[in-house]
Amino acid sequence: MSEANDQEVVLEETEEVEEEPAPVIIQEVEEEPAVAQQVTDAITAYRKVREAGKELSEKEKDQIDKECKIIQDREVIEIDPIHEAKEIPATGKGKVQIGPPTLTRFEKARIMGARALQLSLGAPTFIPIPKDARTSLDIAMEELERKAIPITVRRVLPNGDYQNIPIEYFD
Repeated sequence: MSEANDQEVVLEETEEVEEEPAPVIIQEVEEEPAVAQQVTDAITAYRKVREAGKELSEKEKDQIDKECKIIQDREVIEIDPIHEAKEIPATGKGKVQIGPPTLTRFEKARIMGARALQLSLGAPTFIPIPKDARTSLDIAMEELERKAIPITVRRVLPNGDYQNIPIEYFD
């Protein structure tokens, strides 16, 4: 019987020894010091540029101090507000508002390459095939010159706004 009592005691001891998991400590990292350091670095760089290693009068130093104060007091915008992309309408001939009024060489290459691929895969032509045309690329170039391809070019601004321009609107 004494062995059974020993086992019970051992079981009781192991139950009491159970430890609770250590609490997880989450520290919030503030970005304020990083932004403040960037502003300080910007002001230091601005002073170096303005002073440019030359002797300054008191008036010039005061002016630089005022400008540095303006820089320091500016509101720091870390996240731009969300901008909804919208279409800029292309109304009428000559109303290309984004980019040059003519097709760029990149747009021409993209259009001719896509159209030549379509023609080589058996798509019908929009013009009578010229007698001097030897490849599908020659036909695509002639269609583009005559503005017979029903295609629209989308030009996009960095903020996401775009303009869909039919091929007929280009000079």
